Amino acid sequence: MNVLIFGATGMVGQGVLRECLAAPDVAMVKTIGRTPTGQRNLKLRELVHGEMWNYEGIDEELSGFDACFFCIGVSSAGMSEEKYTHLTCDLTLNAARKLAALNPQMVFVYVSGVGADSSEKSSVMWERVRGRTENALLALPFRSVYIFRPGMIQPLDGIKSKTPAYRIFYTLARPILPLLRAALPTQILTTAQMGRAMLNAVRRGAASRVLGAPEISALSRPAQP
Repeated sequence: MNVLIFGATGMVGQGVLRECLAAPDVAMVKTIGRTPTGQRNLKLRELVHGEMWNYEGIDEELSGFDACFFCIGVSSAGMSEEKYTHLTCDLTLNAARKLAALNPQMVFVYVSGVGADSSEKSSVMWERVRGRTENALLALPFRSVYIFRPGMIQPLDGIKSKTPAYRIFYTLARPILPLLRAALPTQILTTAQMGRAMLNAVRRGAASRVLGAPEISALSRPAQP
């Protein structure tokens, strides 16, 4: 399969990219972002794209893909709803609508967050905006759309978050995260599990279009014979 990754320099995106490059059935991976990933691999193609709301004139770069893993996300802390909507909903949908027109056979996987509100009526701003984004994606004419709503994610393989506050948190929590995962194996995911689950969503589909941590954990496992 040919895979497109948005947000490959973020914590989740790094994990997804690593799993894609290691997967025998992935022939080519193209990343799209404002900065290069710094990775070197024969499968990897990188498109450094400064204007993430505009994809005019690059149809050829965005065509011929079986899957898109959309891993771009920002914290809503200190933002107005208008700004958060622009950085979350508008950015995602501008890319997704272009991809749906060019690749109707594509499976689109969107990394959202636990608490996103599908009713779009939550009193919490980010929950409404994420829910609105999810609903719009589910209505697009892809072969399949899957919404991932993970909670806590443990970074593995030297992966680090780009967000300073998250880096501090994961540094402080590093000694106890393995213990928490042992106690709550279906609630705390790893970056590797996220990547494997996304690939398996393309390979064999999923039972639900919206997946929480337990469903993502289950999907990350190898298929039963």
